[in-house]
Amino acid sequence: MKITVISILIGVGLIVGAIMLTGNNTNSNDIAGTADNVSIVDGKQIIEIRAKGGYSPRVTNAKAGLSTIIKMDTQNTFDCSSSLVIPDLSYRTYLPPTGETIIDVPPQKVGTKLQGLCGMGMYNFSINFN
Repeated sequence: MKITVISILIGVGLIVGAIMLTGNNTNSNDIAGTADNVSIVDGKQIIEIRAKGGYSPRVTNAKAGLSTIIKMDTQNTFDCSSSLVIPDLSYRTYLPPTGETIIDVPPQKVGTKLQGLCGMGMYNFSINFN
């Protein structure tokens, strides 16, 4: 009887621990989630995206009709996410290993989805203009 109770308690403890380690990830930069990385300063919309081992956040919601700046931030980035392509803007560059790169984006129409990806197409991000 004692061994059964102890086994059940250990099993419940392991399950709760596993749920806490994997199920409580509320990071706004989650692959499927969106993030609050957009600000408006002096009438310009600024979108901040980090490039290292992919792009974070992967999905951004922005306002349509505003001049926009994408700030790409790199910190010791030496993977393929440093090779950035934004096809709809005919934009292609190699981001510096560490620093900030400014990309001017003209006002976009409602419903536009702007996508950026690494040179190999492995990593991507999207900006939805609403």
